[in-house]
Amino acid sequence: MFTDIRLQHFRSYSDESLELSDGVNIIVGPNAGGKTTLLEALLLVTRGGSYKAHDIDLIAFDENWARIDAHTNTETRSVKILREGTLAKKQFVIDGRQFARLNQTHSLPVVLFEPDHLQLLTGSPERRRLFLDDLTEQTNPSFSKIRQYYKRALQQRNALLKNSHLATKDQLFVWNIRLSELGGQIARERMKLINDLNEKISNTYSEIADKKHSVRLEYQTRCSTENYDTDLLHKLETKTEIDHARGFTMYGPHRDDMTVILNNHPAQDTASRGETRTLLLALKMRETIILEEARNIRPALLLDDVFSELDGKRRKALTSFLKSYQAFITTTDADVIAKNFAQNSNIIAV
Repeated sequence: MFTDIRLQHFRSYSDESLELSDGVNIIVGPNAGGKTTLLEALLLVTRGGSYKAHDIDLIAFDENWARIDAHTNTETRSVKILREGTLAKKQFVIDGRQFARLNQTHSLPVVLFEPDHLQLLTGSPERRRLFLDDLTEQTNPSFSKIRQYYKRALQQRNALLKNSHLATKDQLFVWNIRLSELGGQIARERMKLINDLNEKISNTYSEIADKKHSVRLEYQTRCSTENYDTDLLHKLETKTEIDHARGFTMYGPHRDDMTVILNNHPAQDTASRGETRTLLLALKMRETIILEEARNIRPALLLDDVFSELDGKRRKALTSFLKSYQAFITTTDADVIAKNFAQNSNIIAV
């Protein structure tokens, strides 16, 4: 649980210290008033990066550095961001120990819920891949490296495909092997996570909707889910001419997707606005519980202006869920949220 945080030269904050409650913290202020900036700061000290900006843009204008200092019940965390020309360098300090980056061992579990996530079901497949991969990265210490290695191998293969005069069969075979091995690991981790999400998602959705429903997630791929590595290698070897013509790799986890099935119909095609919001709430609740079980720590919940997107029934369901966690909720109207929590909320005006 976070107890306090100090922001120096961070975005719009010159030097501000804030006391934090171990329950619900309601961050209220006008649009562009620095509410989301506080969530960014919390995300930086827990996971090491912002979800909205490049590192250089986190430093206040005309300043050469920014700093965040936060205390939890058990440790002190600091992030220093130093301007280096047009780029920035980050330094993390946890109880006096310095790190260049936060891996899973040094990160804290956190769940972010922001308006852009409402496009998770209806937006591009990349959104759903990122949802699966980012959550897996928080639960599996080795997954971040696997993602990095796969991305580099894919870049190398695509570079050869775009320069066909450089691409020999043997050169491509090396990257085909590498991609199929790493791709199989990524696909298996995603499918494992989908199984975990599926475990109680129907119950969670039904509780929010106050009516019994059936929900399941399915992994969508053109490779065999039983023998992903072998089938991917076969496709990479036999579809080379098509990949050459298009200049990129057509098969692999970077092309896979996730489908949400609501009452035996694809939610992307048939779900109403309310059903879509209920599905997203259910997914975020399952994400929180999976993180808590995997890390044995209750995640902090960061909710960026999402109450305004929910009706009374869904607000009530989210309110009930949040009571067990430390949460940070941004809003332009604190009364709308505070009345749901009675006396158990901390108002932070920015």
